[in-house]
Amino acid sequence: MRVLASIFALWGLVLPAFGQSSASPVVVELYTSQGCSSCPPADALLHRLAAQDDVLALALHVDYWDYIGWKDKFARPEHTRRQKGYAHAGGRRMIYTPQMIIMGQQAVAGSDAMEIAAAIGEHQAQARPVELTADRDGDRLSIHLNPKAGLGSRKMLVQIVRFQPERSVNITRGELAGRNFTYANVVEDWHVAAEWDGKDELTLSHTLTGPPPAAVLVQEVGYGRILAAARVE
Repeated sequence: MRVLASIFALWGLVLPAFGQSSASPVVVELYTSQGCSSCPPADALLHRLAAQDDVLALALHVDYWDYIGWKDKFARPEHTRRQKGYAHAGGRRMIYTPQMIIMGQQAVAGSDAMEIAAAIGEHQAQARPVELTADRDGDRLSIHLNPKAGLGSRKMLVQIVRFQPERSVNITRGELAGRNFTYANVVEDWHVAAEWDGKDELTLSHTLTGPPPAAVLVQEVGYGRILAAARVE
């Protein structure tokens, strides 16, 4: 508990550095597991990040710790594949939890508050090469992309993410047995809506059913840079 309190105290010092724009949030992906005894501090940090308008914090629960005594109720194999994709793209041989990937570029230990804050601040200061607007009207999601100077010619994916703002679980076995956790922004679906070459403006219409919020991400093919993001309630 002392370690966690120290992390929160440190985190509180760096939070005021954020706040530049909620229209172009910094995307933070946390790879975590209910079977990982070192993950709770990172899960708690993601809760703090999820409260920031200028950060899009997403929890992707992985399944590769399920064998040690507790099967993560929110884990999906596609989350593990995504983390492996980032590792391959970055020339890393290992994946681990907790790990945060910031804007598809920087891999950071999930409980390293100082490095996370520095990375977020760095990306807050950068101009986005894609102007993204996303609006929801009932079950209809409208997306518009406008390329800006410096975009380049690499192919991009327009991705739609659905997530639950909070989900709770009682863990009865494994390293965290006997504890109850509430997780923030738990990802439930992540799929590609379109490919885009960035040469011209692009407008998309997508059906979006149910109450869970969504996010739209524009990312370079091959687990590259996230170039723009928007949250849709």
